[in-house]
Parts: sequence; C-alpha cells; structure tokens
Amino acid sequence: MKDIYSIVKSPLITEKATYQKEVSNQVSLAVRCDANKIEIKRAVESLFNVKVMSVNTANRKGKTKRVGRFVGKKAFVKRAIVKLAPDSKIDFFSGVY
Repeated sequence: MKDIYSIVKSPLITEKATYQKEVSNQVSLAVRCDANKIEIKRAVESLFNVKVMSVNTANRKGKTKRVGRFVGKKAFVKRAIVKLAPDSKIDFFSGVY
C-alpha cells in the first residue's frame, strides 16, 4: 500500500477546476500515476477530513516539445476529479495572504 502523503501531489487550479468547485463541489488534484480510485479516495478522506462521494481519473500523456534542434518531453500527469459530499468542503487557500 502506498503512503497517503505521496498519493496526492498537488491541487490543480484552473478555470474549469474553479468552476467545478463552485458549482458541483468537485476538487481537481494531481495524483501519482500508479494510484487507483480506491487509494485516492482513502487518501483524500484522511488528509482533508471530508466525505468523498466519487472519484474520476484522467491520464494525460506527456507531449514532445522542441526548442530549436533540441527535443524534450513533458511529464506524464494523472488527474483525479473528486466529488465531495454536500456538507464537505476543501479550502486550499485559507489563511494565505
């Protein structure tokens, strides 16, 4: 079993993620590539003390990028969209000035 602190990497703050958080109480997170939905659910519930209703995941493969004659590759990212219970809330920026 993986450590819960290594499963959730960071929150994803985009326009769509902000809209989903306001309208349908969903939070977008970047997670480990080898984490499954059950592990993500347990990690979010224990880290943030919330009730999770469902978890959807999406894999984004890294794109190849060029800068002149040099070729590189962007990182592979797995995203988790976590739907919270109506009485649960996660605030990532509380107390930040």
